Amino acid sequence: MDFQITDEQQLLLEAVDELCERYGTEQYFKECDEAHRWPKEFTDALLENGFQMLGVDERFGGTPVDVQTLMRVSERLCKNGVPIYVYGNLCALKDMTEYGTPEQQEQCFAEVMAGNPGFVLGFTEPGAGSDSSAVATTYKRENGKVYLNGSKSFMTNAVNSKYILLVARNADEDPTLRENRSKFSMWWVQLHDDEGNLMPGFSVEPLEKIGWNMGNTCEMHIDNVCVEESALVGIEGNGFMQAMVNFEVERLLACAQSLGAAECAFEDATRYATQRIQFGKPIGNNQLIQAHITNMYMEIENMRNWVYKTAWKIDNGEPVQIDSAVAKLYCGQAACRVIDTALQVMGGIGYSKDCRISRLWRDQRVYRIGAGTDEIMIHIAGRAIQKLYRD
Repeated sequence: MDFQITDEQQLLLEAVDELCERYGTEQYFKECDEAHRWPKEFTDALLENGFQMLGVDERFGGTPVDVQTLMRVSERLCKNGVPIYVYGNLCALKDMTEYGTPEQQEQCFAEVMAGNPGFVLGFTEPGAGSDSSAVATTYKRENGKVYLNGSKSFMTNAVNSKYILLVARNADEDPTLRENRSKFSMWWVQLHDDEGNLMPGFSVEPLEKIGWNMGNTCEMHIDNVCVEESALVGIEGNGFMQAMVNFEVERLLACAQSLGAAECAFEDATRYATQRIQFGKPIGNNQLIQAHITNMYMEIENMRNWVYKTAWKIDNGEPVQIDSAVAKLYCGQAACRVIDTALQVMGGIGYSKDCRISRLWRDQRVYRIGAGTDEIMIHIAGRAIQKLYRD
């Protein structure tokens, strides 16, 4: 495996640095965080400079790149202090590029090219988090129409997305039967009208969170929402497999973002340790602080190895079921440890909102939950590892 950066990748990363320096200052993100406001000026700049469409097929206006390049860009953005949840709609867009009809794709990418979310992925429910087979939202056909009913939880960008890719099961099929447990379908549904008003049958309740203040996350209720048969996305009953089409890349993207956030916190803390004077000398001269710095460095290098190796394997067609799960588990936990240690090195100033480490600390914790919990990653990897040793 060769992780040496190419000239093209180097130019791309330098462009990321320049863009962040111009549009993504820490003062800007601090203001957005405090106001609970999406950093649209920055995401518009990402779009205008081609970064939001990296990895998307050319026929949709994107720029195809390998997974290694995509991970390095994600890492570099977060290393510059960009909120970990601002970048990476590529993974969600894969559902539409692979399975959407031409009309659905046109509607989706019209939103993306306008600087808006392409859609909300309507999967998670109050009773269906890690247990995705417990989805209870239903669709039922009546008089040539399709009617959707149910509830969704933790819907990202539900306040400002025009469309939702809604996962539901057939109301006429018994969900207790084994063959129906993971049998879902995807429906392309308009969530807001052109004026931003909710469509009939939808209600949305924003959730207050510990972090991710710049993005909205909502509870959603669906009451007899009516759609045409043409709203079906892909193959009926195959929605679960369609949703999983890019899941390993999504997990790895979370790892790359966690790596970048950890690097950001580490560099801030290490720089501070060389400048903060206590008892007549920089605190970095003290062995306990040196131990913190060394341990953070070691964890970051381990994270980097997981991200780069797994990306290389994906690009070379090798299976990564174990790698992606273990990388997600390790990077989520390690980033939390690194950022927490960095905050410790910074002391009181690190705990204040004037310091971006406090924002990184709040935002990072959810990456041990989202895109697959620690416990589910252990379950996936534990089963797969044992299979390698069965006779």
